[in-house]
Amino acid sequence: MEVQLEAAGGLLRQLKVRIPAENVAKAVDQRLKQMSSRAKIPGFRPGKAPFKVIQQQYGASARMDAVSDLVQKSYPEALGKAGVNPAGMPKIDITAETEGQPLEYVASFEVYPEIVLQGLGALAIEKPVVNIQDSDIDKLVDNLRKGRRELEVVSRAAAAGDLVNIDFDGKLDGVAFQGGKGDKVEFEIGAGQFLPDLENGIVGHAAGESFVVPVSFPENYQSEELKGKTAHFDVTVNEVKGAKLPDVDDAEFLKAHNVDSAAALRDKGLKALENERDKAIRGRLKSQALEQLLSQNPIDVPAALIEQEVPRLREDAAQRMNLRNLPAEKRDELLPASLFEQTARRRVALGLLIGEVIKERAIKLDPARVDKALDDMAADYEQPEEVKQYYRSNAQMMQSLSAVVLEDQVVESLLDGITPTEQPMSLEQLLNPQAQA
Repeated sequence: MEVQLEAAGGLLRQLKVRIPAENVAKAVDQRLKQMSSRAKIPGFRPGKAPFKVIQQQYGASARMDAVSDLVQKSYPEALGKAGVNPAGMPKIDITAETEGQPLEYVASFEVYPEIVLQGLGALAIEKPVVNIQDSDIDKLVDNLRKGRRELEVVSRAAAAGDLVNIDFDGKLDGVAFQGGKGDKVEFEIGAGQFLPDLENGIVGHAAGESFVVPVSFPENYQSEELKGKTAHFDVTVNEVKGAKLPDVDDAEFLKAHNVDSAAALRDKGLKALENERDKAIRGRLKSQALEQLLSQNPIDVPAALIEQEVPRLREDAAQRMNLRNLPAEKRDELLPASLFEQTARRRVALGLLIGEVIKERAIKLDPARVDKALDDMAADYEQPEEVKQYYRSNAQMMQSLSAVVLEDQVVESLLDGITPTEQPMSLEQLLNPQAQA
């Protein structure tokens, strides 16, 4: 077998393979002999027909099957001879296939990029410095109280945090528009279910009141008809419910959070916020390290790998949007590949770079860290041992967990020796980056 490898531009390679004619003839004969043992030809008992008759009846079919087998079996050997590692499946074109002549085909495929890591010693990392304040604990305790609130009808004017029931009818220049009308709609003021102008316009009005609220629609609103326009809503408040929160030292409230005093609840809240802070800081450091690894090492990415990543991203999106039960054709129409190509390209490039860091620095997965990650994850559930047993019985889930741990080890390796710049900020700014603006 003769093998010739040629670069066809970028990562594309063409592998030209030539198989001797005698090898092809032998493969065809073997195929015909296999057929002859079970061939049913009129006038002959099964397996007793002359070989020439078998050739006449099945020669073309036997040759087609033999050529297919030869290509399939010779391709891996040809790759080995050429010393090349393809990224994805090849496109194979048979260029010469004539009886008595050599079989020739061309396999076109992409290869992995050659990576020489750059700039790893010059990562510019900012590390958030966050001190938990009493006000942060106050906010957490208030949220816990709101989680166990009781709603009661009130006669006072509506305020932020109240649950209101309203009728509304919106008009643009005196004309009704689609989606602008609702009856007995219930929502919490300040929860963001409606545009801020409408929610804020209800504040100060009690049940039974009717009034008009001007609402300005943003320039990027999804409806072309309403973008940047101001509509007027006729609003009637049907009911206002105020939230009655449990006292911080209420016995039932404390019992629900497995503590026996308000002080113990605050201590538990402090530890929870510290864990959340530390996790968020690690996330910030990881994000910066990987982003700079990517920006300082631009590489070509095989299109075949991007094509493999897109379906995974689409499946994740379909699951988040509750579209998994849709027919595949309809789902793909709603979530076209173009939506995911940029993200897929980034993920593939980052995966290749991380793999190169692992290889260059001989990083090995730490089983003890996998066990700790599993313990930490299971601790959030009521039956942690059952959760851990379930994970350990599922090879795919353990593989995913191990991949996350190995990636964390890569990040630690990247950050080793780097002195980050400290960036003081509040807990709110850390957990909600938009708050920094």
